[in-house]
Amino acid sequence: MADKLIIVESPAKANTIKKFLGGSTKVLASMGHIRDLPKSKLGVDIEHNFEPEYINIRGKGDLIKSLKKEAKNAKKVYLATDPDREGEAIAWHLAHILDIPEDSVCRVTFNEITKETVQSSIKNPRKIDKNLTDAQQARRVLDRIVGYKISPILWKKVKRGLSAGRVQSVAVKLIVDRENEIEEFKPEEYWSIYANLLEEKSKQSFKAKFYGINGKKLEIHSKEEVDSILKGIENSKFIVDDVKKSQKKRNPSPPFTTSTMQQEASRKLGFTLKKTMSIAQGLYEGVKVEGKGTVGLITYMRTDSTRISEEARSMAKEHIVNKYGESFYEN
Repeated sequence: MADKLIIVESPAKANTIKKFLGGSTKVLASMGHIRDLPKSKLGVDIEHNFEPEYINIRGKGDLIKSLKKEAKNAKKVYLATDPDREGEAIAWHLAHILDIPEDSVCRVTFNEITKETVQSSIKNPRKIDKNLTDAQQARRVLDRIVGYKISPILWKKVKRGLSAGRVQSVAVKLIVDRENEIEEFKPEEYWSIYANLLEEKSKQSFKAKFYGINGKKLEIHSKEEVDSILKGIENSKFIVDDVKKSQKKRNPSPPFTTSTMQQEASRKLGFTLKKTMSIAQGLYEGVKVEGKGTVGLITYMRTDSTRISEEARSMAKEHIVNKYGESFYEN
């Protein structure tokens, strides 16, 4: 009999966490959601406060039986699904299936999967956050109502196979509006003049850009204007009137949020959102590192926060000081 049973979402995460805990602790995976709205009908009682009608997901019967058996044999069950509203909802559904009281202190979360964080989180469990589960439930119900009610209209009026959604329908509207703006845009001709100048004494060359006349900025909109300006300054001698020197401080970019990570992965690597999140999920849950086993390499990837944990700050400071010296570390 295990003293503690910890249920996470994926086997990879379970394997990483397992090595941080004692032998009397068992770690199992729920394989994602275990209950959801039925696919064959709306599954939302609109007449009674939009009450969702959840059912066990088809194909997860054996898994549910196994989790129930292990929970019954454990002295304490902890629900350690991901630290977001989907993870909170999975924990809530698990508590329902495993007959864990709603006010039970059974919920633990890991913003990063390191030994210190995992062990500290297990020592400081909390109750399931009903605000988060309600938020997830509202999102799920809205998805279902919009999708099931509007999609059939699209099939009748536009084309079979199209679908509507709480997010995608709004996104399509934004794309249409933007495309209309692009089509209605009237391009305006614009010219710039550059000159490669040579300093007589040092023989150093540099590039200068035409700004305007008599200190006033001048916008150029035709080749005729360019030719007129060039004719006016032909064979002129250019004088450097003022040189300004300054020091600039550039701060490092903040840690990624979900959206900035997706944007950079798309811009620099050409990754799709799905590929980016799949790779990030694997890095969070743990990858095999030679000599260290399975190690979680990033913090939780679904976040809007740029906060850095004290443990990470300490490790970064140690690395910077050891490699570059104390003067390169600024707290």
